[in-house]
Amino acid sequence: MNKQVNTIKEKQNVFAKGLSFYKITWCFIIASIFGTYYEEILTYFKHGVLENRSAVIIGPFNPLYGTAYIIAIFLFVRFKNPFKVIFLGAIFGGSFEYLSSIAQEYFTGSVSWNYENLLLDINGRTTIPLSLLWGSLVYIFVTLLYPHFSKAIEKIPYRFGIIFTNIFIVFITLNMFVTYSMLIRQGLRVKGVEPYTFLGEIYDEVFTDEYIQELFPNMVLKESDEDD
Repeated sequence: MNKQVNTIKEKQNVFAKGLSFYKITWCFIIASIFGTYYEEILTYFKHGVLENRSAVIIGPFNPLYGTAYIIAIFLFVRFKNPFKVIFLGAIFGGSFEYLSSIAQEYFTGSVSWNYENLLLDINGRTTIPLSLLWGSLVYIFVTLLYPHFSKAIEKIPYRFGIIFTNIFIVFITLNMFVTYSMLIRQGLRVKGVEPYTFLGEIYDEVFTDEYIQELFPNMVLKESDEDD
């Protein structure tokens, strides 16, 4: 009898209803995976090579895209006018890319993109044409696709959705922590700073410059540029 009651309750429960934490997490997953393969496809068509564009050490995830998508949903989900969404989305996307570039350089001493000498670049960190592309993507993914994503996510079985999402949150948190602390340690290592803790010593042995360069081939250390 209790099993039947639990089954009925599960059917009545809707997973990630509304703009909930779990739904936002799934949108983060979708955008993080999209961002990785989007950049890999672009790189292949531009340079003819398949190059890893994931931004973590495990899995095809680029958290920058996931984070940007979450913020964009909260900012623009209620807007319907395409021109307004694209224009404001362009300002948001360009600003997000610009600030992300500054943050990466400040904390890790490296850059993953440089748009110097491209059309209408802004300090090499973003460009106006790219900002318009980000605005268009905001319109596509927030105004057009988010309602479909939302309905699909809510159809995920309730119990599975809760368990899987919680496991993913732990996984991606540890994944990001190791990745970004590894990159911060590399930036300090390049400057000749000795490790402060045993963790830094382990990082120097395991996450060598060669390993990181192979993992993130588009990332360039600023100190390396100055040495050249």
